[in-house]
Amino acid sequence: MLPSDNKSAVQLVVHPAWILPIIPRGEVLSEHSLVVQQGRIAALLPTPEAEQIEAEQHVHLPSQVLMPGLVNAHGHSAMSLLRGVADDAPLLSWLQDHIWPLEAHFVSEEFVADGTDLALAELLLGGTTTLSDMYFFPEVTAQRIQSAGMRAQLVFPIIDVETAWARDSDSCLEKGLALRDDYRDDDLVDVGFGLHATYSVSEATLRKVSTLTNELDAPMQIHLHETRGEVQSAVEATGERPVALLDRLGLLGPRSQCVHMTSLSSEDIQRLVDNNSHVVHCPRSNMKLASGICPVHRLHQAGVNVALGTDGAASNNRLSMLAELQSAALLAKLEQHEATALPAGSALEMATLGGARALGLEDKVGSLEVGKLADMIALDLSGVNTQPLSNIMSQLVYATTGSELTHSWIAGRCLVNEGRLTTLDLNTITARAGRWPEKFRAHQANH
Repeated sequence: MLPSDNKSAVQLVVHPAWILPIIPRGEVLSEHSLVVQQGRIAALLPTPEAEQIEAEQHVHLPSQVLMPGLVNAHGHSAMSLLRGVADDAPLLSWLQDHIWPLEAHFVSEEFVADGTDLALAELLLGGTTTLSDMYFFPEVTAQRIQSAGMRAQLVFPIIDVETAWARDSDSCLEKGLALRDDYRDDDLVDVGFGLHATYSVSEATLRKVSTLTNELDAPMQIHLHETRGEVQSAVEATGERPVALLDRLGLLGPRSQCVHMTSLSSEDIQRLVDNNSHVVHCPRSNMKLASGICPVHRLHQAGVNVALGTDGAASNNRLSMLAELQSAALLAKLEQHEATALPAGSALEMATLGGARALGLEDKVGSLEVGKLADMIALDLSGVNTQPLSNIMSQLVYATTGSELTHSWIAGRCLVNEGRLTTLDLNTITARAGRWPEKFRAHQANH
């Protein structure tokens, strides 16, 4: 309840047509409003009662659904600048012949700043309020995220080879740990460890990261079991599946986020269960690169938490979590040959509370519950594509196009107001991003 003597401290009251709180599961509230005090959800009240509250701002959204902000649990924001440059190529060729050579030549602080701003604008306008990012120059990414006002987990990249950011894995760790110290008490940015993959990081480095993550209780994210070929190569070279290697080295745990996971045996899944580890499913990227299908239904049946991520725009090409949860729901049905696999409510939970759980933020965000931070979005369901409104959750998952977002708040601060960004200048961002394709074409023509 609101303190009766402190009504003037109410920051915001939002009056939507519906509220989708995620918890309780499957519930949709109508004729209810949400009250924000000091950046947190103070109450969910019947609208007539909420209308009487004295507040700094009342926002009326007569055709909108209010729901938790979407959590994008895996991405490479700066790679937005590489959108479309190497489409329709298989994974290894896409990486080795196109993406890695361009990155080797162009990645810089300027590249990361321009690409990250472009990604953040797209993410915000698509309903994402929290993101996880793994890319070079994470200190630049952190600055851009703070400037935009978004919430993020940054997992600094760890790879054995020299990059524009660091000379080797030891240098990655040194720089990344310094960044973690810089953001130790930050309200919006959490810094963890971003292992590229078991095939690009030595066992010695994996052991170091295992020790550090356990000592610091820090999050760890890794590309894992992305393709069947990756798993087969590991078994042929070492006799051990990648997830078994992580288990042996103590790298699987409740702060571990395993990205992609398209080729999984029953034993692999049991290792995830035993260690309370999380899976991040990137359906559109996996489909585009023909990497495989994450067995979401089997993971859910086993009790594994599954989050959703867009991956980078170079392999997707959209950073739309609405498109991602829609794809996840449809792909799960196809993979299982079962129309009941991953229903709409479960897909919405994966994109919100599932992501929050994976990032260790479930006590702060992911559902609209009293006491949690007011990270929330409003989507307009008055469009022809969402009519008639027989089932709110089904319309959100199966009928939205990604253009329905009208408002976005993080800790009660409005970052999108009536479809317009409040902290980012979209014209400047797109102009900066637009300079890069000509640079790429000139480089490719000379090589």
